[in-house]
Parts: sequence; C-alpha cells; structure tokens
Amino acid sequence: MPNVSAARGRRGRVLATILALATACSPVRGPYVWVDQYAGAQPASSEYVIGVGDLLSVQVWDNDKISTRARVRSDGRISIPLINDVDVAGKTPAQLAREVERDLKQGNFVLSPRVNVVVEESRPITVPVLGNVAHPGNYTLEPGAGLAVAIASAGGLNDFAHQDRVFVVRRTPAPVRIRFSMRELSSARGQAQFFRLQSGDAVFVQ
Repeated sequence: MPNVSAARGRRGRVLATILALATACSPVRGPYVWVDQYAGAQPASSEYVIGVGDLLSVQVWDNDKISTRARVRSDGRISIPLINDVDVAGKTPAQLAREVERDLKQGNFVLSPRVNVVVEESRPITVPVLGNVAHPGNYTLEPGAGLAVAIASAGGLNDFAHQDRVFVVRRTPAPVRIRFSMRELSSARGQAQFFRLQSGDAVFVQ
C-alpha cells in the first residue's frame, strides 16, 4: 500500500518550490519608487504625453532642413537632423520642444531656435494588466489613459489584492518600477491623478 503521508509531503514540497520560484520571478520584486517621487508623473492631466507609435511633427521656425516628421520607435526615440536620436516617449510636446531648442542652441546649430512639436497621429496603447485583478490580460486603451482606467478594464482588483501594492513597470526612457496605492487612485490625490500610461508599460497587482 503506498505511503499516503509521504506522497502528500512530496506534493507539498513541489508546490512550495513552484510558489517560491514564482515569487522570486515576480516583476514587482526589487527596487521601486512611489508615484509621488516619480518625476514622470508631473505633467498636468490636460497635457498629452508622447508614446511609442505616435507620429510627430517637429517644426524649427525658419529652418526646413532641420524640421522633420517621425514616428516614435519602440525604444521611445526619434531621429532629428543634427541632434540625432532623441528620447521623446513620456514627455509632453511642449517639454520636447524646449529640449530640442536647448540642444540646437548648445550645439551651435541655430542661434535662437524656436521649435513647435505637434502630435499628428496618436495610436491606442496596449497594456498588460496582471496579478490580482479579475481578468488579467492585455488591454487596448486610449492614449493618455490613467492607471485606474487600466485596472477597471481588467475588472478591478480581486479579493486577494493588496490595496497599496499596485505597480507599473516602465521601460522608457529608463527602466523603473512605480508603486501606487488604490486609495490615492480612487480619491484622485497626489501625483497618482496625473500619471498617464504609455506604450510599453505593464501593470502588476500583488
């Protein structure tokens, strides 16, 4: 007759090992920054944030040779004549225009540059929402959508979710884990109300 206790013990050890491995591989482990300390949450909610796939028009006043139209690549950059590759994802058009003006002036390419950036075409973003939500999966959202919209699209948190362990993993312009509290999201307090998801982000709820 098989040893039932031994078999159960082996199954228990296997399950414990699987759980430990899953926890160790969790994308929400390791360093993080609270959204209130994250500089990328600063733009006001009315400002559009550039994302991967957007088609941008960068117009340098009285200088057609530098002006360009470019689609934001998967690395969050576009190429601008003389300046070369520029990080644009996660910035507003106004922020990008000021940075291009600065780079043109510092490089002595244009004495007093005046730059205007227009988003000619924006693309919906696809964001994975995983972990302790009702319906984990990939969700297509409108550009400029906030974290609360993504979580609602996934059916909200399930009964096992921790209210203050909601993370966004952002890859551009630099990899970072950003932590949120559902209480602040639902009450529109702090920088959480200004945070906007962008292409390449992933949402994880512990």
